[in-house]
Amino acid sequence: MSPASTGASTVVDAVPSVSATDSSSDSRMAPGGPGYRRMSFALFLAGVATFALLYSTQALLPLISGEFGVAANEASWTVAAATGGLALFVLPMSALSERFGRRTVMTASLAVAVSVGMLVPFAPSIGALVVLRAVQGAALAGLPASATAYLAEEVRPKALVTAIGLFVAGNSIGGMSGRVITGWIAQEWGWRIAIGVIGAIAVGCAVAFRLLLPAPKHFMPGSLRPRVLAGTVRDHLSDPLLRRLYAIGALFMTVFGGVYTVIGYRLTEEPFGLPQGIVGSIFLVYLVGTVSASTAGRLVGRLGRRGALYLAGGTTAAGLLLSLADSLPLVLLGLVLITAGFFAGHAVASSAVGKTATHGRAQASALYQSAYYIGSSTGSTVGAIAFHAGGWAGTVGVGLLAVLGVVTITVLGTRAARVAARRDLVAAH
Repeated sequence: MSPASTGASTVVDAVPSVSATDSSSDSRMAPGGPGYRRMSFALFLAGVATFALLYSTQALLPLISGEFGVAANEASWTVAAATGGLALFVLPMSALSERFGRRTVMTASLAVAVSVGMLVPFAPSIGALVVLRAVQGAALAGLPASATAYLAEEVRPKALVTAIGLFVAGNSIGGMSGRVITGWIAQEWGWRIAIGVIGAIAVGCAVAFRLLLPAPKHFMPGSLRPRVLAGTVRDHLSDPLLRRLYAIGALFMTVFGGVYTVIGYRLTEEPFGLPQGIVGSIFLVYLVGTVSASTAGRLVGRLGRRGALYLAGGTTAAGLLLSLADSLPLVLLGLVLITAGFFAGHAVASSAVGKTATHGRAQASALYQSAYYIGSSTGSTVGAIAFHAGGWAGTVGVGLLAVLGVVTITVLGTRAARVAARRDLVAAH
């Protein structure tokens, strides 16, 4: 559906159309070109700051429970409030980026989030801590969708998957540091100092991000009218390809959320019996995700989008099956494969959203992020329930069903593409 048919301005999210043979006239950024390296590093740092802040309390829940005298389920709200705030506000924040600009919204979001992050260590009660974390998550909502929309507008299509892969790689580094670094610092100086250190790191990332990110050249402001925004969201949800991509993102995150919520329980129990500090270091496996996300562009170039999704799903499934073994090396190898498959699949699906949406890219990306975090919540909850009911095999079963869903959706997409190609061929003749 065209922008005009939704009531949206026809210039919103307009991106210059350049043929493959006329790429020299495309003013958007490309690898090796002016500003591309600065842009990539800036958004990498934004990803680091976002996920370091978002998950900074996850490894510290026992210490938080001990200080405030609350049970684990109450302490866990310090994580759930942040991710819930992000999921709830990602769409409104994306709408603001359509009106005021991607860089402006990302800068403001990071500024608020890091400011709140410096207050979190001084929270006087568990209630105050949860409220601060919810505000922090809501502020961080301005990053994911706006970053994807910025890249879709400012980077040439052939380089888009690679550019988004670098942003996702920053997410993996931040997610890892938000758990591993805080765990080791808290062991020596307490959880408040650990949270303060993460906040200081995020401040540095935010400042560097604002100094490095090139000013947008292709952004065209849109309307904040509710009717226009509702029409844009309706258009995206009526697009079969976007719906499939949203579902794929949610299903991949269901696997990932379930595995990393439950893996600590499994590794502290027999036959492994690992100490908590070593279990926390398991999140170093996220480095594998950094590599797989940043190479997703090359995968798509060789295999196509659907081929890359098949490979990501197969890698994830192989990792789940390996993790069933009672051998620690095999379990760790399984986690490596699960992490690599997840981050590759996430990078491919999220970049495809930016390329598929012809208008309202921030809203298209926001819907993907909402589905993504719904998948995280679903995986964490259902994975834990399955673990208590059937042990680690139950969690693996949930993950395999989610991977089957990814493969099924991709097969349906392949068939739909073939039918459309045949229909176009008939019409051409």
